[in-house]
Amino acid sequence: MSKKAALRRLLNPSSIAVVGGNAAAEVIRQCRRIGYRGELMAVNPGRDELAGIPCFPGVAELPVAPDAAFIAVPPATAIDVVRDLAGRGTGGAVCYTSGFAEVNVAGETLQQRLLDAAKSMAIVGPNCHGIINYLDRVALWPDEHGGVPTERGAALVLQSGNLGISLSMQERSLPLSYVITVGNKADLGMHDYIDALLDDERVTAIGLHVEGLQHVRQFSESAVRALKRKVPLVVLKTGTSNLGAEVTRSHTNSLSGSDDLYNALFRRLGIARCDSMNQFLETLKLMTVAPPPQGKRVGSMSCSGGEASMIADLADNEGLDLPPLSKSSADALHGVLGDRVHIVNPLDYHTYVWGNREALTACFTAMLGNDYDCALLVIDYPRGDQCALANWEMAEQALIDARDTTGRISMIVATLPENFPREARERLIK
Repeated sequence: MSKKAALRRLLNPSSIAVVGGNAAAEVIRQCRRIGYRGELMAVNPGRDELAGIPCFPGVAELPVAPDAAFIAVPPATAIDVVRDLAGRGTGGAVCYTSGFAEVNVAGETLQQRLLDAAKSMAIVGPNCHGIINYLDRVALWPDEHGGVPTERGAALVLQSGNLGISLSMQERSLPLSYVITVGNKADLGMHDYIDALLDDERVTAIGLHVEGLQHVRQFSESAVRALKRKVPLVVLKTGTSNLGAEVTRSHTNSLSGSDDLYNALFRRLGIARCDSMNQFLETLKLMTVAPPPQGKRVGSMSCSGGEASMIADLADNEGLDLPPLSKSSADALHGVLGDRVHIVNPLDYHTYVWGNREALTACFTAMLGNDYDCALLVIDYPRGDQCALANWEMAEQALIDARDTTGRISMIVATLPENFPREARERLIK
């Protein structure tokens, strides 16, 4: 069995065995919660049951070889469990257990023994939180999470387990297909996870939290495959400061390396690098809910000069183009907006046509008639519990009508995440 085939079994298992105590019991509960449809088995020689499932005393007594296992026992015991699982023909295991190479030299020795015991099994971790597959309703996950089953979405491959929990709780309407936390990456590198996810056509983009890369050539080859398959890679790189690099070493035994070299590598491979979790989420959402723009030409509309100025500054900082309006577009906009509005890109269309569906549609259609790779409409929605939303929903529909007329890639943008209510996000994604 190849590592790739083993990882495929682990990511979408027909049967799961959990080994351990409370953390293992929580995996059973999370599998039920997400709607896992396969077989669940439990191993614990000291308990009769885990979360209502009868316990087998050891791996040898399991009725079948599981596709996937979740291991939450002390390090030395974990090695024995992995050896027994490999002997049964298990596909792969999430090793939740810590106390390996992230700790000290003795831990490094234990980690090598773990790998030797695994043979052809795929090992995620050790010192990791687990895997969630929202597409096929699998949760090898001993904790709460905020995602929901979906039919397509962005996959996250993260070195930090707590980042996995946090990002799963996002309220940005980013559909998630997988959350994979890799911990020490003792067995599989980032490239292995990228390759496995590229085989799943339901994955729209792959977000990577990288503390350090040990296999740069293989990572580069996988990134090129992603480019060829048009699956964007988005990276949140941490450990850039001296102190951050020290924390990285103690956290997952990864070497952070030169930040300049990482920047050069990501640029060369067409990988979008983000500096914050906000950027990371919004970039993945851009790549998931809309066709990716093919160039840098942007048109922007807002009913505020302040927002237009912000867009101009952001475009300048990011190297985006705000091309001037064509004469026909400028004339059409002047006909709708009149003499009191300065007709320019980015456009502040003021509020003279606000609340007028026909005029808004004409304004947005004229703007989208230009040769833009993407058109933005900046709207901050009011609080639904205190304000009437009809005019904002009217502007939303006017943009949809203009998009339908022109075929232009169009997006609604809010200046603050809390100014973009869930109901509006869900309508727009549909």
